[in-house]
Amino acid sequence: MVKSSAFLGIAALLAVLALTGDMQAADDQWIQFEGSGGPGQDRHIVFVTGDEEYRSEESMPLLAKILAVHHGFKCTVLFAIDPDSGEINPLVVDNIPGLEVLRDADLMVLFTRFRELPDAQMKHIIDYTNSGKPIVALRTATHPFFYKKNVGSPYAKYTWNNKSADFKGGYGRQVLGETWVNHHGHHQKESTRGLIADGMQDHPMVRGVGEIWGPSDVYGLTTLNGACRPIIIGHVLKGMNPDDDINTEKKALPVAWTKTYTGDRGKTSTVFTTTMGHAGDLKDPDFRRLMVNACYWCVGLGEKVPASSKVDIIGTYDPKPIGFGGFRKGVKPADHKLPAQP
Repeated sequence: MVKSSAFLGIAALLAVLALTGDMQAADDQWIQFEGSGGPGQDRHIVFVTGDEEYRSEESMPLLAKILAVHHGFKCTVLFAIDPDSGEINPLVVDNIPGLEVLRDADLMVLFTRFRELPDAQMKHIIDYTNSGKPIVALRTATHPFFYKKNVGSPYAKYTWNNKSADFKGGYGRQVLGETWVNHHGHHQKESTRGLIADGMQDHPMVRGVGEIWGPSDVYGLTTLNGACRPIIIGHVLKGMNPDDDINTEKKALPVAWTKTYTGDRGKTSTVFTTTMGHAGDLKDPDFRRLMVNACYWCVGLGEKVPASSKVDIIGTYDPKPIGFGGFRKGVKPADHKLPAQP
């Protein structure tokens, strides 16, 4: 009996060690930053990235580091991964490993573009979306999914240009407030000046936020539904410099708003969406502060938003220029590890 118990104990230990090894191997496909102290302690933010153009694979690790180091949030960043090389490759539209961590997330930050994920992966995103937990979405997340091959998928209704009356405009329009429409500002020729919307000056999300500037152009909108509340209004500038004049021939449009979404389970989520998110936008401290404050507010910590949230860049931030195919090659998730902290 003693031998049997000892054998079982050793077998159990070996099983645990084997599982640990598998988990470690899996963890190599994403990266996690452990927060310590600060208002965000015990809150877990999961970033879901995968866009071919705006370098979310570089900007979202930066934002995650800021939230972890300066504010105490635990942050996990997921990437589009080439299954053969294990490298980050935003051109791979059908593989974002690690989405199961959304089960334990307190907030999902979504920055994807035209993904067509297998049902087993997509299920985690939609289960989270229907859970009543909050969502923060950036730029191309207004058109996050595009089902072209697997049109029979139960998740095909979330495609960006869904024409069905019961879910028109797919995930972007229904969940976030808008789908892809057009470039209202001239792409890469007209930048954005973001000003706080009338009546929102006392909102916790804009606490300490000044005038925002970013090289992203203002996205076009149809009509935001009544549940949307504009937070930042984007003015189209005539050039790509912060001090360029406003193009008065183009209407100022919301570039950040809040709304709610009630999913299939009847639970209602708090949503923050911004159509900014060009990698260069994250170089602006006021935009970084808006994003940090939005995460606070979405997880119910609005009253704890600092007077001026600390948004100092961790390490270096020198993203590749935006554009299709121009992402940094040969990078694995572990390459985004935190630099040594004092």
